[in-house]
Amino acid sequence: MAEPVHLAAVRASYDTVAADYLRLVVPPEGMDPVSRAMIGAFAELVRESGGGEVADVGCGPGRITAYLHGLGLSAFGVDVSGGMIGLARRAYPELRFTVGSMGALDAADGSLGGILAWYSVHHTPPEQLPVLFAEFARALAPGGHLLLGGHAGDEERHPTSAYGHPVSYASYLVPVGRLVELLERAGFGVTARVEQPNAQNADRSHVCLVARTPQNAGD
Repeated sequence: MAEPVHLAAVRASYDTVAADYLRLVVPPEGMDPVSRAMIGAFAELVRESGGGEVADVGCGPGRITAYLHGLGLSAFGVDVSGGMIGLARRAYPELRFTVGSMGALDAADGSLGGILAWYSVHHTPPEQLPVLFAEFARALAPGGHLLLGGHAGDEERHPTSAYGHPVSYASYLVPVGRLVELLERAGFGVTARVEQPNAQNADRSHVCLVARTPQNAGD
């Protein structure tokens, strides 16, 4: 089966920017307190639910994967960019990093305790989000947790450069309410929602959504 066009663009772009992305993007320790707290809350929820492996999807250079590991989770990273995965493996050889698509996780049904998608789903065209969220639900164990963090809005962007390099990916921002609706249609219950205004762009916001799969078939 041919690779979706948007994935090929994301791979090529992040392979190109990988080194400067690592240099320019703040590590978890440098995040704003609310974002860092949400990641901490997610880790605590996963631990309280019995743990299990946690997939950091769109893991980039692996710094958040390592941060989750430091919070007591059995975390591994997945990214479509081989360049990003190479950086992650060199920095954190004790952790597992795999080149792959978040839309086709190499995980058995119901095998994961958690999934973190941190600023990584916005390159997925909106019409494909139902399939992506269904894949997350498939891989999570009953009562498993998802933390979705990223930009929210209502726009489609096609930047020509990022991190000092030419890129070919698109970014698709979706309203928060629509994200909640799509997660619920995929079988998730949204248990927490935190939205922060974007100081540089009033049409965007930063959002964190915590969602959970049903613990029982009747939930």
